[in-house]
Amino acid sequence: MFSSILSLSLKMTQRDWRAGELRFLLVALMVAVASLSSVGFFVDRLRNGLNRDAHQVLASDLLVSSAQQLNPEWKTKARQAGLQVAETVVFPSMALSNGHSGGNGSSDTSMAKLVTLKAVTTNYPLRGKLKLNLADKEVATDETPKLGTVWIDPALFGSLKVAEGDQITLGEQQFKVAASIASEPDRGSGFLSFSPRVMIAMDDLAATKLIQDGSRVTYRLLLAGDKSTIKEFQTFLEQEIQTKSLKGVRLETIENGNEQMRTTLDRAEQFLSMVSMLSAMLAAVAVAMAARRFMLRHIDACAMLRCLGLTQNQVTVMYLFEFLVLGVLGSIAGVLLGFAGHYVLLEWLGKLVTNDLPAASFLPALQGLAIGILLLIGFAMPPILQLRNVPHNRVIRREQDAPQALTLVTYGLGLAVFIGLLLWQTGDIKVGLMVAVGFLVGMLSFALIARLCMMGLKRLRNVINHSAWRFAITALQRRPGATVVQVVALSLGLMALLLLTVVRSDLIAAWKQSTPADAPNHFVINIQPEQKSEIAKRLENFAQPQIYPMIRGRLIEVNGSVLKPNSYQDERANSLVEREFNLSTMKDLPHSNKVIAGEWYQDSTATEPEASVEEGLAKTLKLQLGDKMTFDIAGQKITAKITSLRKLDWGSMRVNFFVVINPKAMQNMPQTFITAFRVPDTNKQFANQLTLDFPNLTVMDVGAILKQLQDVLDQVITAVEFLFLFTLVSGVLVLYAALAGSQDLRMREAALLRALGATRQQLSQAQWIEFLLVGSAAGALAASGASAIGWVLATYSFKFAWSFSPLVWGAGIVVGAICALIGGWLGLRNVLNQPPLLSLRNS
Repeated sequence: MFSSILSLSLKMTQRDWRAGELRFLLVALMVAVASLSSVGFFVDRLRNGLNRDAHQVLASDLLVSSAQQLNPEWKTKARQAGLQVAETVVFPSMALSNGHSGGNGSSDTSMAKLVTLKAVTTNYPLRGKLKLNLADKEVATDETPKLGTVWIDPALFGSLKVAEGDQITLGEQQFKVAASIASEPDRGSGFLSFSPRVMIAMDDLAATKLIQDGSRVTYRLLLAGDKSTIKEFQTFLEQEIQTKSLKGVRLETIENGNEQMRTTLDRAEQFLSMVSMLSAMLAAVAVAMAARRFMLRHIDACAMLRCLGLTQNQVTVMYLFEFLVLGVLGSIAGVLLGFAGHYVLLEWLGKLVTNDLPAASFLPALQGLAIGILLLIGFAMPPILQLRNVPHNRVIRREQDAPQALTLVTYGLGLAVFIGLLLWQTGDIKVGLMVAVGFLVGMLSFALIARLCMMGLKRLRNVINHSAWRFAITALQRRPGATVVQVVALSLGLMALLLLTVVRSDLIAAWKQSTPADAPNHFVINIQPEQKSEIAKRLENFAQPQIYPMIRGRLIEVNGSVLKPNSYQDERANSLVEREFNLSTMKDLPHSNKVIAGEWYQDSTATEPEASVEEGLAKTLKLQLGDKMTFDIAGQKITAKITSLRKLDWGSMRVNFFVVINPKAMQNMPQTFITAFRVPDTNKQFANQLTLDFPNLTVMDVGAILKQLQDVLDQVITAVEFLFLFTLVSGVLVLYAALAGSQDLRMREAALLRALGATRQQLSQAQWIEFLLVGSAAGALAASGASAIGWVLATYSFKFAWSFSPLVWGAGIVVGAICALIGGWLGLRNVLNQPPLLSLRNS
């Protein structure tokens, strides 16, 4: 008996396929799986590639740094584990020259400049590339300085008055200037190296005799290899540091190293997850509506099968098997289409993907297959169970019982599947649940508002004395449930389209603004009070820079308790209290800062010290509102009460301070000043001239760091732009499903009205009005939903400023009306061109 049911199911599948009943559902499933798997394949490879490329800011996968020479056994063990190993030694020193300038004149006065000397092994860097300035171009190189030669920052050519081929002195050794450094991969791994860079070979370091007892040197061990081996070796090093109580040894990865890069990557992950969530949402809606349309078109056939003797269980098995075949074939086809699509995407990216991305794994393929089956189970099961309950008398009486309890339970299954898909796609329970709840609240809100609008239209029926208007209002009132479903479905599809177009552009613009292209690329410290006005005057040519006081102070007490080197269990906390803080004082809250607890001091003239502390520092040092911090500033002690906690935007590349104290309390403290500004690429000599005119200044070029951030940002944004194209296909499919779902019913109603005497022109006008009302309402709801989602994402997920755009509402209403009118034309053009009797017979 079971085999006969399966045989009948295959025949029904073939019949439905020939009749075109399964094509829409198959297309919906294929597009859903293809869009998700395309996103899955590409995001899988892109995330791995981004993580790999992001490690360039460390020049390695794992960086070990220490103020003391590192244990040589660590290098041996790393090599035995199959890891690549490189070393650098970094410390401040003086570079001397005789003042010659490569044939442009000479001077008897020797030139001296404080520099950051960096000695590197020949295999440095392990990740990324060194770049040199050659003929006004930046050229990547696999080499390092040869013995007896030195590579220097461009700023040193002017400050030391040297050219390539000249000699400079480092310690007791002379070196030939061989190249100009454009950028180093790990220049941005910390802001310790503020001075211009000088790079030599590691084998030349000993001859300089610069490292003596008490020298402030940073020894770095660079490690690279596969992810699992790196993780194991990191665990080994953490255990070594803990068991041997090693002080001053720091492990850096891309997760805990560069704050700006980590912020950018976190936002990249959130954007890519948002694409996956939107794909999952649209796929669920499209498949649900396609399955509902299939059910409505098979009610009569199912009733006939019941009359011919099939039981409820047999009907269920027959349709389940048909959907299972459809699900497997559609999912496989969708995965193959998605796999091919992600290669097309890579071709479109062109120059964006400059390096080969890692090979695709099987995980996105398995996810695509599972998603296809889950979508059918979650969203096709309720309609199938409704077919199971079709009564025998449906053949005679055109009515159907309300859905039974088991059918309603399966809608809960569909909801659970949908939430599971969101969690699976995002990999973040909090964000996934937030989106799922928001989606459900939005859907219910759309339904409620649509229902209220339908009730309000009843009063408008007689406002306009026109037969087409009355026909349209009556048609909407006759089937309020179907109208609400159509408005909600159309709203969801339009909301996704608006979110992927207008709102997406606003989100990306806000993201770019958080790390703007005109962000400062130079920092200047050690500005003396008498130099402040002159520096500000010179910088007016570029912008109106903010010059902030910078006060050096050591934290010595918290709430009256004296801090010692081992006051905290966290090594980073102990290192913070062992060094001086860069404090500042200012009247107004910087625009890139946000108070998240407490209040910014209201009275800047108050003499009672009040401190505003960065939230990360407060967490590390276990500080809270009301705590009192005592600082030693050049022998003077000041105790400030914490009155606010601030969140800093590390991606802005602006001047930021961990601790800010009110101005009146700090007016007698010794201070210098710091500023940040952007120098155009066409005026690279400005920083050099500033250093020559004010030798005491330290001018830091962070353009390389900013360029790394912008490169990653541009890469992710371009990738997201292309990924949105795949999701747009799902959105268009939802629109088609919303408009096609009621097409059969509208055809029957139009034929009946024509048989009762309504003219073709009256029906056409009525349908245009009806669809115009439905489309406009759906567009307005979609615009509201898209704007709300954009605000939530920007405010609570991506953490940047958001502004509402009136364009969203205008676009939503216009696009909604156009889509509804197009759907109305597609639904009417056939039925109005054939006799009413034929339409009724075909019904």
